[in-house]
Amino acid sequence: MLIRKLFKFENAHIVRGCTSVKCRSSVHGHSYKVEVKFSSNYLDNGQMVYDFGLMKQHLKDLVEMFDHAVTIWSGDTKEYKTDMKKHSERWVELPVSPSAEQFSRVVFLMIERLMELTNTVNGEKEVRLHSVRVHETDTGYAECFKEDAHNVMMGKILLEEIALSDAVKEDFKDKELWEKLLKGERFTNPEAI
Repeated sequence: MLIRKLFKFENAHIVRGCTSVKCRSSVHGHSYKVEVKFSSNYLDNGQMVYDFGLMKQHLKDLVEMFDHAVTIWSGDTKEYKTDMKKHSERWVELPVSPSAEQFSRVVFLMIERLMELTNTVNGEKEVRLHSVRVHETDTGYAECFKEDAHNVMMGKILLEEIALSDAVKEDFKDKELWEKLLKGERFTNPEAI
């Protein structure tokens, strides 16, 4: 069975090297929609694949860390990166260009790591992250599957190479969420939320 949870965020970026002159040379923004899909052949004690309420915890914070932020490619010029960080309190720096395709890969890898580190408490069984779909516009999206997320031919993504501004981290319910994720600390789903 497949289930889906939709998240939304507003974000600004430049996608260097793309065909469109506007896109590669001007900071611009999008109203993103992110669909996170999980699958399992089993249901938990509540007869669900995975309780949607659980997704409102850390998973929501990870996806929405991009909200009202500028996303910067670490391969951009030093001057551009410095200026963006100087003029935006909320920023995320990625080791890949912030295209919809790369956003879908980054989000997939973050959620995959979170799922690996999460102890479940309600009989969840073999829940897998099926895919992450990132809508950059109403008419266009990129969808990432496991093989895409780990495909180094599309650019290597290490979560340890992602940098977050303090303002982004301050919005996490668990202020140490990012550090725990990077260190591989275990998370436990609450028995009741």
